[in-house]
Parts: sequence; C-alpha cells; structure tokens
Amino acid sequence: MPAQATAAPIVLPEIPAKRYFTIGEVSELCGVKAHVLRYWEQEFEALAPLKRRGNRRYYQRYEVQLVRHIRELLYDQGFTIAGARSRLEVLRTTMPILKQDPTIKLNDLELETSQLSIAGLHTEILNIARMLDPNNRYSEIEALEHAGA
Repeated sequence: MPAQATAAPIVLPEIPAKRYFTIGEVSELCGVKAHVLRYWEQEFEALAPLKRRGNRRYYQRYEVQLVRHIRELLYDQGFTIAGARSRLEVLRTTMPILKQDPTIKLNDLELETSQLSIAGLHTEILNIARMLDPNNRYSEIEALEHAGA
C-alpha cells in the first residue's frame, strides 16, 4: 500500500499595501479561483466586496485577509462551509474589536478565542442564574470575583 504524500503548505504572497483589489488579484493572493470567491460571498456574509459598474468586485485589505482565513479553515483545518461560517461568527461575537477594526489579523486573535468564549459562557450562566434566583445571591459571587481580579 503506497504511503500518502503530505501536501506542503502553500506559501501565499504578501498582501500589497493598496486600498482595493480586483477579484483576479485576490484570487492570486489567496490561492483560490475567482468562481470560488464568488461562491464564498454567498456563503459568508462578512465577505461583501464593493461592486461597481458591471458588477466589478473590489475587495479591501481586510477582506483579502478574511478570504485567507476562510481558505485556511476550509482547506487546511478541514472545516465544512457551515463550520467555517459558525467559527467566523464566534470570532466576531466574542471579539468586538473585529467590528471596530476589521484589519486586525484573525489568526493573531484566535489564540484568545477559547478564553473569551469561556468568560462569555461564565457571564451568561451568571445572568441566567440571576434571573432564576429571587434572592439574587449570584450578585455576591460576581462581586467577590471582581474584587479578586
């Protein structure tokens, strides 16, 4: 039985310092064909390039980074489209900074995702407990936690 060859990771070119990129440029910069990019626009609402005359697409730098991240999730990490979509949504909701500055590299922030998700779950659990407890004992727990932080 022949051994399976492991594919060498694709090294993508550096993203040039310019404001807008055509779909052809994004295709080359991200190693994804143009028809795949158009499909991803339908599947990922965060990916919405500007459209000018004749439906010509113009991607901004952060969208090129987003395409690279989607590519990594789908091709390298093996996520499905739905899985990648939910992963991106988790990043957006747990890291409001992404809404304020979309040029932040997603890979740099992913390391903090699990910690932020746990903190978010903890807060949600305390909120639910507060609603269910008429004596509001959970406010005391929260006050102790903030005092220790």
